[in-house]
Amino acid sequence: MPSFGDPAARLLVVGLAPGLAGANRTGRPFTGDYAGEILYPTLLRFGFARGTYAARPDDGLELVDCRITNAVRCVPPQNRPTAAEIRTCRRFLAPELEAPPRPVVVLLLGRIAHDSVMRVLGLSPRAFPFRHGAVHDLPDGGPRLVASYHCSRYNIQTGTLTAAMFAEVVAGIRDFLDTADIARRRAAVGRR
Repeated sequence: MPSFGDPAARLLVVGLAPGLAGANRTGRPFTGDYAGEILYPTLLRFGFARGTYAARPDDGLELVDCRITNAVRCVPPQNRPTAAEIRTCRRFLAPELEAPPRPVVVLLLGRIAHDSVMRVLGLSPRAFPFRHGAVHDLPDGGPRLVASYHCSRYNIQTGTLTAAMFAEVVAGIRDFLDTADIARRRAAVGRR
């Protein structure tokens, strides 16, 4: 499953894997499955997308300063990737994180996405533990890592994640990027 959005986007969303009835069928991440019903309206609400999400790749939805990829590139058996699949797919995830321009913020949807990104960046997942709403600023000036429970049907139905909880995480990312924009503009004015 290819990534969706501008490779130069400041926000990179990393999901788990393509869904059998969703992305695998439609050819666009989170399109046609339940998680897309939470993800895309939230991205629209906070200005990371424009248009209309209609669960079809031809719905005209565009990402704005946002790119979406997955830790695992193909549909896993029984909807649960094996450790070998996760390791193998890191070679596809690495360029999303390391190729210039690197993302400023990476939104990690679930533990598998979290741990995969940590390993690609050469970090220990234990040093930067996964928990919903966790924010990790890396010491080397790398991207800000923001963790969220995955917006899957299971997590929503069990109450592990609510649309409001997810919106709060994305709102924090929007605020962070907007603040960085203001600081950059002020610095540019100061250099004149």
